Amino acid sequence: MTTHQANRFSSLIGEIYDAAVDPALRSGALEQVSQFVGGCAAMILSRDSARLSIEIHQHFGTDARFRQLYRDRYVELDPLLDRHLTLAPEQTIGVTDIMPHADFLETSFHREWVEPQGAIDLATVALEKTAARTTILQVLRHRSRGTVDEAMRERMRLLAPHIHRSQIMGRQIRARSHTVDDLADVLDGLNTAICLLDADGRVVHANAACRQLFADANLLAIVGDRIVARNTRTDKIFRGLCEFDEGTHSAARRQIELATSADGQHYLLHAFPLKRDRSLPRDVAATMLFVQRASMLPLLAADAIAAAFRLTPSELRVLMAIIEIGGVPDIAAKLGIAETTVKTHLGRLFEKTGAGRQADLVKIAAGFAVPFARRTSGDDGAA
Repeated sequence: MTTHQANRFSSLIGEIYDAAVDPALRSGALEQVSQFVGGCAAMILSRDSARLSIEIHQHFGTDARFRQLYRDRYVELDPLLDRHLTLAPEQTIGVTDIMPHADFLETSFHREWVEPQGAIDLATVALEKTAARTTILQVLRHRSRGTVDEAMRERMRLLAPHIHRSQIMGRQIRARSHTVDDLADVLDGLNTAICLLDADGRVVHANAACRQLFADANLLAIVGDRIVARNTRTDKIFRGLCEFDEGTHSAARRQIELATSADGQHYLLHAFPLKRDRSLPRDVAATMLFVQRASMLPLLAADAIAAAFRLTPSELRVLMAIIEIGGVPDIAAKLGIAETTVKTHLGRLFEKTGAGRQADLVKIAAGFAVPFARRTSGDDGAA
């Protein structure tokens, strides 16, 4: 290989790996591969071990009609394809490894499929072999270039491992991308506001409900890439949950706090520390924050709370009213009972749950909440 050819080979390797990152570059990379090895057209295809199906993954220089003909008929007449089922990967073979070239010219595969594309010969190299499928690179040789020679075989052999690794990289990148996109779609479909924060308290990701919460700015807002609270008390609660002061992050357990927005709505803030390797950069997600309007709890957790603490229906109604309303006089008016009755039920709730304050009852109830209700068209933020 000359210096110019070696430089071209090195550049082509870069193009092959670039195509793993950007699928739009694959066709161009395959064209360059075909030209570098001395071909006029190329396909990357795979066949299952049972010889029942064929799949063309990439192609260059072949008309759609000929690709369809290959799938429908000529795959069974290709003298090279099935030979790779018994050969090692990266082994290049040509027609003359199977039969005299003169005999190949008389086959219907050559007369009806190879020759009409302006080709006279072809070579193939196995890129990957598994128990289920064999993937190969097939390159057609134009009649003006003559039959496949050793230089073409060697270049295909040298490129094969790079094409194979590029395919593996591409699959891994696509799988990870799909996983991230799918997870983001799932989070966007939830009613609870969910936010991922890094070790310094910066927002790494926020779902649709959380973005709406920030836009409303009644409880929390976002300035730059950091969360700010609308009032001092909420700010203290938020920072206490995640302990971001002085760039530290030491949340060691799940924490739940009750905060009030500027318009008087009660919200529950849940903070979950994520397992994080200390060697990772500080901008990797370290905490997951859930923000949920307290009024959601009666719909989500009433039966579970009653069963866990053996609450009577009356005690449960008072507990739910505490979460939604708060004050004893307002609860009494809402439920149509005396304030003394509310206080009696409240005392029993303290006794059964171990809570010491009404705020503690709200936190206990929050522990039974299901924060993953699906969003509907009428949902607004963390409502």
